[in-house]
Amino acid sequence: MPNPRRGEVEAVLDGHPRTLVLTLGALAELEAAFGAADLMALAERLGEGRLAARDAMRIIAAGLRGAGENITEDEVAALRVEDGAVGCVRLVNALLAATFGLREAPRPQEPQQA
Repeated sequence: MPNPRRGEVEAVLDGHPRTLVLTLGALAELEAAFGAADLMALAERLGEGRLAARDAMRIIAAGLRGAGENITEDEVAALRVEDGAVGCVRLVNALLAATFGLREAPRPQEPQQA
């Protein structure tokens, strides 16, 4: 059972409930992966509202490792997420909101028409 006060969220991956949390170690891992100089730069980068599929995969993998799972990004890429890509975006938003103390993480921006 996830503890929201600890920034934990629950997701159904491959049909099984899993807990995710972005610990300080997981955040440091994401700083390195995104080339962010510090936690504020990471928060700004993630708050832009634009995430690539690889970004979502990295965040989900870091959240699973933060919760104690020994899992690689390649293994995360193969996981089935409830509601597909939309479910991945919801999961990442929930995890970021729980981590940074927001009620709701920023929503992805709509593509602009040229």
